[in-house]
Amino acid sequence: MTDAVAVLVVEDEAIILWDIIDRLETDGFKTYRANNADAALALLDKHLDIGLLFIDINIPGSMNGLTLAAAASERWPQVNIIVTSGKHLAKDVSIPDGAMFFDKPYDHAKFSRAMREMLRL
Repeated sequence: MTDAVAVLVVEDEAIILWDIIDRLETDGFKTYRANNADAALALLDKHLDIGLLFIDINIPGSMNGLTLAAAASERWPQVNIIVTSGKHLAKDVSIPDGAMFFDKPYDHAKFSRAMREMLRL
């Protein structure tokens, strides 16, 4: 059952955020949402059930999505990370080892398969 693993979605564009949240919840995942890095860090501290961090690169706050991914990888190595962007290409960004990169707009079927593989579901 997928609700044993929670996903934290960090996205500042409301339409994209709610689309991702809707799809994840439809698939049975528990979700948390943040629109900036600072809120994401607070949620990671508070909710130990978060198993996947889904981060857009261009987010407001004290750090961008790439910096947040690196910090989360260091502090919470058990949390899987997916980094996304509509402005950057995978070859142009540095993400933590084991993390995945997805371009926007998302291919939801591909994203869902990759996420389940990362979480071993």
